[in-house]
Amino acid sequence: MWRYTHLSNGFSRTIENHDIAVALTYFAYNFIRIHRSLRRGPAMPACISDHLWSISELVDLSEAEETAERGAA
Repeated sequence: MWRYTHLSNGFSRTIENHDIAVALTYFAYNFIRIHRSLRRGPAMPACISDHLWSISELVDLSEAEETAERGAA
């Protein structure tokens, strides 16, 4: 969260870094964090995901995306 605050205060060198920080924050909020009122992540009742994600799954997804981008280029 500090990284997001740091970037949103105008210290980001690029808009791309800001976009990535926002995306990671929203992903963690919706897919990784257990919410007290729902007792699960918001993506589960919305039928977007059937389980809570782990950080390792997020890293694997990111690595797969980078590999796909390199293969397409």
